[in-house]
Amino acid sequence: MEFHFPQVFEAIAAAIPDREAVVFRERRLSYAQLRDRSRQLAQVLLRHGLGDVGERSGLAGHESGQAHLALYLHNGNEYLESMLGAFMGRLAPLNVNYRYVDEELLYLFQNSRAKVLVYHAEFAPRVAALRERLPELELLIQVDDDSDNPLLPGALAYEDALAAEAAELPDVAHSPDDLYILYTGGTTGMPKGVLWRSADIYMAAMGGRRADGHLAASLEDVAENAAGGLAIKALVGPPLMHGAAQWGAFINLGMGSTLLFTNEVKRFDAAQALDLIEREKALSLTIVGDAFAQPLLDELRKGGRDLSSLFVIASGGAPLSEKSKAAMIELLPHITVMDGLGSSETGVQASNPSNKDTGVSSGRFQPAPGACVVSEDMTRVLPPGDQEMGWLAQQGRVPLGYLGDAEKTAKTFPVIDGVRYSVPGDRAHYKDDGVIEVLGRDSVTISSGGEKIFAEEVETAVKQHPDVYDAVVAGRPSERWGHEVVAVVQLREGATATEGDLIAEAGKHVARYKLPKAVIFRDRIQRSPSGKADYRWAKEQATAGART
Repeated sequence: MEFHFPQVFEAIAAAIPDREAVVFRERRLSYAQLRDRSRQLAQVLLRHGLGDVGERSGLAGHESGQAHLALYLHNGNEYLESMLGAFMGRLAPLNVNYRYVDEELLYLFQNSRAKVLVYHAEFAPRVAALRERLPELELLIQVDDDSDNPLLPGALAYEDALAAEAAELPDVAHSPDDLYILYTGGTTGMPKGVLWRSADIYMAAMGGRRADGHLAASLEDVAENAAGGLAIKALVGPPLMHGAAQWGAFINLGMGSTLLFTNEVKRFDAAQALDLIEREKALSLTIVGDAFAQPLLDELRKGGRDLSSLFVIASGGAPLSEKSKAAMIELLPHITVMDGLGSSETGVQASNPSNKDTGVSSGRFQPAPGACVVSEDMTRVLPPGDQEMGWLAQQGRVPLGYLGDAEKTAKTFPVIDGVRYSVPGDRAHYKDDGVIEVLGRDSVTISSGGEKIFAEEVETAVKQHPDVYDAVVAGRPSERWGHEVVAVVQLREGATATEGDLIAEAGKHVARYKLPKAVIFRDRIQRSPSGKADYRWAKEQATAGART
């Protein structure tokens, strides 16, 4: 059976209408309330004539026949309602990075051809500044917050608009072909809108394929899974504008879980997160790599909280170092750290669970169904134990393409022996024990002295030094090497490690030719709100610190 999100969520809400779905600040919404508010938003969209759909059969992979709804929001129930409401009205939702400046926002809105924008009042001045340059933008819906910014002229007030509509599911022909759009982070280039069929992303990353490998077989199966669960509570740490957070949220909704969000929405507040876990007795916490793990560990070391309910810390979307995993398990010996692998273009591909019995490792993942490694020339699939360094790939449920970009679609989604694959750009080895070793994104590979050096591998090595709080690695021009490796490092408060100390530590973990030729110290490492490294910024720091 092929699924679409309205039927999935309707089945879940019908099975557990009174169970809490979302806890955010003073608001505690049941599954029935979340469903009804999403229905009301869908009615708003259709009342404004935005539900027309060009059916999928007449479109190429990089084309969309639906209206697009952009989500320029912080975390909260409105984000989930807007996603679900878009699906219910047959609009395609898409994520907006709320840290973008005007030029970046203009690019994303124009590239996405958004017709609807749901935004927090905090962002109203930016929306107003760009509005005249966005003729395709037809409807503005403003969500109130504590900014006191007034409603923009012609915009709808979110709560008022919902209250004016009946909580009925729109009578439209929802389809498994209806789109889910996820924009990439753009840390190494311009963001790209990845087009997924609802049926495919549901199975690939949003609840259709469960942790035990079981695939949802019917709506009755979906409802029974939600109703038969343990009614666990799950704290979502990253911003929902990040794919890993959206996927984690929908996976938990599919399990009938209660989603928790901290009051602080502009950054990850580890103290608030742990207080909320203690108060609500949460079982799981979602983070994104070391950028979230470090403040979390700082707060854990203070002690004083009962965190016995917490059994899983799940990370995805950015590297999580062995040092961070080991420290979390040392402080919370009863937990499992679930390090997930995937991308906007693949969905969830593999996992690397760690606990006190298994020990910890980094970069080595057990593949999920469909995950594989293809040859460098993308002509064959490599078997386990093949010595060739290839590309991490995914087959089966993969995206249709990149919005508006036929050329990049053809490159990233090649056909090998009649099978379509997603190959977004990570280099990997398929080890003879069946484990996939991921080396890093090719776009941030440094070519130095004729050797390829993966930035993430060197970052992991540098972070092994106990004085390192965060680090990112980039290349800069070198007369001798072509390019040379530079580590940009944020030390822990009060730490005194030198460049030589860090290079010596890294030398214990990677070959000599991969070692940084220089270390540049900064007070803070710039990352996206979702914890992803900003490699453009890192390259600027490395280049600015070049030897004369």
